[in-house]
Amino acid sequence: MPLDFEELDYQETPLGAISLRRRADPRLGGTIVHEIRLGEEFLMSSLFTAGETQLAKLGLAALDGDDLDVVVGGLGLGYTAAAVLEDESVRSLVVIEVLEPVIDWHHRGLVPLERAVVSDPRCTMVHADFFELASSTVGGFDPVDPRRLVHAVLLDIDHSPSHWLAPENSAFYSIRGLRGLADKIHSGGIFGLWSNDPPEAEFTRLLDTVFGSSEAHVEAFPNPYTGGESTCTIYLARKRG
Repeated sequence: MPLDFEELDYQETPLGAISLRRRADPRLGGTIVHEIRLGEEFLMSSLFTAGETQLAKLGLAALDGDDLDVVVGGLGLGYTAAAVLEDESVRSLVVIEVLEPVIDWHHRGLVPLERAVVSDPRCTMVHADFFELASSTVGGFDPVDPRRLVHAVLLDIDHSPSHWLAPENSAFYSIRGLRGLADKIHSGGIFGLWSNDPPEAEFTRLLDTVFGSSEAHVEAFPNPYTGGESTCTIYLARKRG
């Protein structure tokens, strides 16, 4: 019989205290919910994963061919990474996560997906700051081959391009920041970004300037608390080529 509430892990990090919680929600008939909380903010819930999954599916659907090399920025509960690995055209996946406890939770099987992501031989976990790697002029995302270009970068870290998890992340959402990222993607490759906010025209114009073309997909998903639907935005930008 599951506990009504259980804190599976709690650790201090440079960004604040982070915890992984599991609870039975009485409003949903006792449905088991996993949540990640950083400080006073809820980062992710296992109730709302449709947007994370769609980020992977839309990003990969925009690419042709096999032997795709993919980077995911932000691990969380692992739903974006897991959706990437479901695609047989993916040759390799590098997941960049700044919070080491989150990687540890996956190795220990504490998340709903247990060890599904870390046990896939195509997947490499990297404990690093995605934004530092994206802006680096001397290397990229692959710790073995830092100069290697990738076919897709899928990012789910901040709440939106204008609502950041940490203030210093804001520099990425600029021409200079995005150009640093674009330099690490093959011509014709894709940059995908999840956002909790409606599409922002200014950010779409920025993507068009740096990558060549972009589009914003508004994705609706069921909200069991309201009985209706909620939405998120998936931005996709294709590098010129």
